[in-house]
Amino acid sequence: MLERNKYISEFVTRQLACVVPDGYDCGPAILEHVGEAIKRVEDCIFLARMAGCKKYDYLVSWQHAMLIYFLANTIWRNCKRKDEAVRLFILNKALNGLDLYFEVEMGEHFLIGHTVGTVFAKATYGKYCVFHQGCTIGRQDDKRPILGDGTVMFPGSRIIGDCVVNENTVLSAGVNLINYSTPGNCIVFEGKGSRPIVKEIDEYYADRYFSRNKAEQK
Repeated sequence: MLERNKYISEFVTRQLACVVPDGYDCGPAILEHVGEAIKRVEDCIFLARMAGCKKYDYLVSWQHAMLIYFLANTIWRNCKRKDEAVRLFILNKALNGLDLYFEVEMGEHFLIGHTVGTVFAKATYGKYCVFHQGCTIGRQDDKRPILGDGTVMFPGSRIIGDCVVNENTVLSAGVNLINYSTPGNCIVFEGKGSRPIVKEIDEYYADRYFSRNKAEQK
């Protein structure tokens, strides 16, 4: 375990040196916190149906993107070291096209199916949320969305402003929710004039991605 932590720490530190070549040494902070960050990734993929192996693999790009976020967020949570955290944020944008700031607190057990072009504001995030490429969660003025448990966002969908997305809401591709709330247990389609169309569903959609019952085995 210690050898793996050291290897991953050195791997990320070398990536940082290439992307942010300013000579700042992030290595000690990364090594100190990488074990906790790896555990947070593996807590997510342990429940993921698509993951196959339940151990973090730096060659699986979406897992490595989550590791970089968790590492930045863990460093920030534990010791408020912005110098390292902001450089890791920049690294994630450069490598994975992922705009997920280290101060954003994601919900427990989330997945990012494809990272490219996905933007996360400082919103409220529930558990078992799933995000695909090109999704945007954004604020409007001082209004920030609230995403309930089991929110699933398909490619190009957006949740912006004063939105309460209640539990088990699925946004189909390209849907825009702007200052619009959902009742939950529903799938949302794009209607005429960008007016959302909401249809009730009778399954917990996030169960296609997570084995939620396995959380009790941890």
